[in-house]
Amino acid sequence: MFGLLMIIAVMGCKESKKVESVKEETEQKSAKMVETSLNASDFEKEIDEKPVKLYWLKNGDFQMAMTNYGGRIVGLWFPDKNGKMTDVVIGRKSVEDYINGPESYFGATIGRVGNRIANGKFKIEGESYSIKPNDNSNALHGGKNGFQDKVWEAKQPNDYTLVLTYTSPDGEEGFPGELDAKVTYMLLNDHTLKIAYEATTDKTTVVNLTNHAYFNLNGEGSGTILDHKLQIFAKEFTPVDKGLIPTGELRNVEGTPFDFTSPTLIGERIDADNEQLKFGKGYDHNYVLGSQRENGMNHAAMVMGNTSGITMQVYTEEPGIQFYSGNFMASSNTLKSGAKDDNRSAFCLETQHFPDAPNHPDFPSIELKPDETYQTVTEYVFSNK
Repeated sequence: MFGLLMIIAVMGCKESKKVESVKEETEQKSAKMVETSLNASDFEKEIDEKPVKLYWLKNGDFQMAMTNYGGRIVGLWFPDKNGKMTDVVIGRKSVEDYINGPESYFGATIGRVGNRIANGKFKIEGESYSIKPNDNSNALHGGKNGFQDKVWEAKQPNDYTLVLTYTSPDGEEGFPGELDAKVTYMLLNDHTLKIAYEATTDKTTVVNLTNHAYFNLNGEGSGTILDHKLQIFAKEFTPVDKGLIPTGELRNVEGTPFDFTSPTLIGERIDADNEQLKFGKGYDHNYVLGSQRENGMNHAAMVMGNTSGITMQVYTEEPGIQFYSGNFMASSNTLKSGAKDDNRSAFCLETQHFPDAPNHPDFPSIELKPDETYQTVTEYVFSNK
């Protein structure tokens, strides 16, 4: 009996230390709200009988605004090298702007399947499924009404955490199985935005969740991102056809405009005479990760803002990252700062499994079975000089 009590006591002590460790990691620093034109009332709306709101996450001088409409990051503030709070994620000023404006994935939580599926068709266990195309002949980011258009249930357990959940019914957008998705956004003490994804299903399905934040490290509305320096820790990328669907090849970046193995200006080779760049009107390609790992995660990328001095590091458990240089931005959306979303005025680094994975058996699988739990973590770590 005494031995059993000792085991229980030791286990309780370890659990207590674990809780304390988590508490220390995420303990909120005092925060003063940033100056912004955002109004909570502009995000208060009922959609499909579900309430939509604007949520603020705060941890000292690191702050983020989100809406549960589409699980979207509306803005993310971090001090530049001079201490000026800088909004490094572009977004809209109201929920109506997201609903009624031109299709955009600004800051959205993407699902069920991020990126493209060729012709919207794939097979699972010999059975064929079809997603209605919404990107020429292909299905993009989960179909026409993907997770970016859904109202997520939101819970905010503390000032620096937002937990979003959404149940996607069997057959939604053509995907099999009822999928329970959970995404936790957290601002940690070391200026890390941590995104933890989780999902379960009652029928074998496919899932590839990501976030589609558009970054400009000099600040929203500050102009081009072509003078940002980018480093991607990958020796290979997945070349695409004219429809931006991977050919199945893993191509070495050496000697090509896709080589960002050392810090390079985004715009240095973006207009090179290269077939792949012509297909994407710039960079819109998946990079193959896995060669460098820190703390159990792939060190995927590093970006530096040329005027702000803000640096962003990307770490992920995912095998790939999509670098998109804002080539299709067309000044058709007015951002919360009043600026337009001009061409190449923001970039994306979307951590993911490879595009069109269900149709490439050699790619890492995105199938999820009923007895499995989909879990993956991505972190964006900010610093300044």
